[in-house]
Order: sequence, then structure tokens, then C-alpha cells
Amino acid sequence: MLTPTDLFKCLSDETRARATLLIAEHGELCVCELMCALDDSQPKISRHLALMRSSGLLLDRRQGQWVYYRLNPELPGWVTEILQITLHANVDWLADNTSRLCNMDGRPVRTCC
Repeated sequence: MLTPTDLFKCLSDETRARATLLIAEHGELCVCELMCALDDSQPKISRHLALMRSSGLLLDRRQGQWVYYRLNPELPGWVTEILQITLHANVDWLADNTSRLCNMDGRPVRTCC
């Protein structure tokens, strides 16, 4: 079970906070999309995603060469509410990340699992 301490430790890093909010906004993102949006390296993004997955905040799924991350649908309601409030209150803070993501060349196409 994700505790408030676990959640806020996860979100205390700017890369993890931005990645989590982008995933909350878009529903699901792969590592390459987060690399583009956050303008960071694959090892760094993957390390942060692994930490968030191990905490129970995120789930992943593999589709061919892509690994997609999404919020754990079994998160307590208070976690989802905090993330949605934070996302809607910080659109400007995420604007550059969202712009890079929306303008990404070669963005993977999702298919149903």
C-alpha cells in the first residue's frame, strides 16, 4: 500500500514529478516519449520509472520494443485526487514538456493489449 510518505518521496524529485504528471495527463507513455518530453537520457528516465514502479505508483506493460507506463489503477482515491489537482494547477510548469511530447517525431502508436 502506498503511504503518504512513499508518495511524497516519489514526487520529491523533479524528474519523477514531471513524469508522473505527464503520465497522469496522457494515460500512458513509453520511455522514449518521456525521454523526449523531459529532454533526458534513457538510463536516467528508466531508473526513475523503476523506482516509481517498485513503490506501486506506476505499472508497466511491454508492447513489442516499447515499455509503456501508466498510473496503477488500484491507487487509493486520495493519491489520484492529489495527482489530478497537481496536474491541473501546474499546466504552465509542464508546458515545455507537453510541447516537446506533442511535437515528437516517430512517436510510437499504441494498440490494444
